[in-house]
Amino acid sequence: MPPELRLTEDILSNDATLALPPLPRMIFVVHGAVTIDGPTLGDGEAWHGDGAATLKAGQPGAACWRFELASAPAAESPTAGVSSREKLAARLETLPQGELLLRGDSVGFPPGGCAYLHRHQGPGIRCLIEGGIRIDTHGRATSYGPGGAWYESGPDAVFAQAAADRASRFVRVMILPRALIGKSSFQYVNEADKDKPRVQQYKILADVPIARPAG
Repeated sequence: MPPELRLTEDILSNDATLALPPLPRMIFVVHGAVTIDGPTLGDGEAWHGDGAATLKAGQPGAACWRFELASAPAAESPTAGVSSREKLAARLETLPQGELLLRGDSVGFPPGGCAYLHRHQGPGIRCLIEGGIRIDTHGRATSYGPGGAWYESGPDAVFAQAAADRASRFVRVMILPRALIGKSSFQYVNEADKDKPRVQQYKILADVPIARPAG
């Protein structure tokens, strides 16, 4: 069975602690403050690792998005002061062959910006943090507001249209071929679009080799 990429939202009250088992993951702090095995992170910062990890919320508490790659469905126990909700999980039927890379980044669009029809070289989950975005794929258009999450397989062509009246930004984690460390995974579908300006702004949050999941 293919491994699963999942996105969980963790809401931690002040001083609450959440212990996590070893898994390749990236944790993005949406709001508040949280300490993860040493460093304290605030709004818009991210942590990544593949070992066991412990989150401890600061006095404001914390809201985090937790992206994880796993071979089996989650089996989490309730924790005092912590509310965890799975936002999205997807079986990675299009996982690349060979050695793998976990890439986490944020992608920003100016008002009215778009990403022309394109593919990526591996699957991933996105979650909108501000603005609005419409994703067109397989002949279907779906719009997302802040907190909305969606999955892209990688090979399937996608067109993205950001909101016209405000800036938009999403956070994503993709599982890519390891040869792409430091390189873009973006591929235009139509040759004519290659000369058009790309308005997206990227911020890399994690770009790390990971072991291939069992199975």
